[in-house]
Amino acid sequence: MSEMDRLRQIMARLRSPDGCPWDREQTLESLATFVLEETHEVLEAIASGSAADLREELGDLLFQIVFQARVAEERGDFDLEDVMRSIGDKIVRRHPHVFGEGRLSTSEQVLKQWERIKVEERKGARDGSIFAGVPAALPALLKALRVSAKAGRVGFDWAAREELMRKVDEELAELRAAFLSGRPAEVEEEMGDLLFTLANVARQAGVDPECALQDANRKFVERFRYVEERLRREGLAPGPEHRALMEALWDDAKSAVRRTSPGRTSPSSGTSGSAPRGGRRRTAT
Repeated sequence: MSEMDRLRQIMARLRSPDGCPWDREQTLESLATFVLEETHEVLEAIASGSAADLREELGDLLFQIVFQARVAEERGDFDLEDVMRSIGDKIVRRHPHVFGEGRLSTSEQVLKQWERIKVEERKGARDGSIFAGVPAALPALLKALRVSAKAGRVGFDWAAREELMRKVDEELAELRAAFLSGRPAEVEEEMGDLLFTLANVARQAGVDPECALQDANRKFVERFRYVEERLRREGLAPGPEHRALMEALWDDAKSAVRRTSPGRTSPSSGTSGSAPRGGRRRTAT
């Protein structure tokens, strides 16, 4: 028996009349939050660099997929075999250069072909937009990355990096003017434009802005914890009255705290079910 078959049997037992009361009560809707939580735990494990943690968290996420498929099977919608068949068919269909005639030699060619195939698949669909596959609930920064990547793959992009950086300067100047004028609504709009443009910078650089910001958050917290610990040794607590000392300790923290920013590949093209990974080009605001 394969491990997948064993996992399916475990899930069936949990949902059976003599199984687990909690598992039997779950619905597709009640399980949704667990899918989200397990996804974030997978991301944490990737960031940690621990293979053991990643193996465990991938298992937890897989279990949620098996769980969802079992509930759908009981409803008469589909089963796990249908899920695996569907994704297998999709991947083969979207990689004719591997499973069919012809060959492609660059990631850029693959991305363009991928988008053409998806356009064909969308014909006749209720929403035929290139953005139809972008989840509405994605975190805003990651969503900006996905949206700009999709527009870029159909040619709506900045022609050169210098042009894109001029756009950053333009958006920053507009944000500065709105901020100094004290107009909150304009600040919000200009902040959004700047962040969207910065997501494009990340995309063209092959950097994942979501991970970059998480790294910046982590680095700030680590350094400030160092400041807190040093203050504690002096019998002090963080506060405005210790601003000068905190600044000095912050400078110490920059060299004392190891910078941990492991290199990552940008997910701007999505996972294998939505688009292949690779380099891209520009999108206008």
